[in-house]
Amino acid sequence: MINIVLYEPEIPQNTGNIMRTCMAFDMKLHLIEPLGFSFDDKYLKRSHMDYINDVDYRIYRDYDEFTKENDGQFVYFSRYGMKSFSECIFDRERDIYLLFGKESTGIPKVILKDHLDDTYRFPMKANARSLNLSNCVAIGAYECLRQTGFDGLSEREAIKGPDWLLR
Repeated sequence: MINIVLYEPEIPQNTGNIMRTCMAFDMKLHLIEPLGFSFDDKYLKRSHMDYINDVDYRIYRDYDEFTKENDGQFVYFSRYGMKSFSECIFDRERDIYLLFGKESTGIPKVILKDHLDDTYRFPMKANARSLNLSNCVAIGAYECLRQTGFDGLSEREAIKGPDWLLR
């Protein structure tokens, strides 16, 4: 299973968008506290739309609790990564965890320094500090799905029908 992990997310709209992405891609969401919002936040509700009931998610007290309870391939995304995300090879035989840091500071150095070989960056202009968190999650998730064959996902329009444009 592919999992998205958010380390101390701060902005409810980003988390809401990521919840929608997780629902659409059939991925589990892991949230590591503290969160910068409550689940009652009106911005979170607007961005996840009505998908929250269809999202498999879990909240953890801290990073240590998360790592004790999960096992698999951990892939960290950071602007400080020394390899491009396109160099990552995802292991289809194990659970995959894509980890992303909080909007203001990312994943702490104390965590990243022990996982340098598993830390990747998204190439961008040298003077750009970062990309939006929900966009990074979508890019990383889609690359993982591409490599693992889009298992279980529909490649045809299922709601209006595959020939909707032809009518």
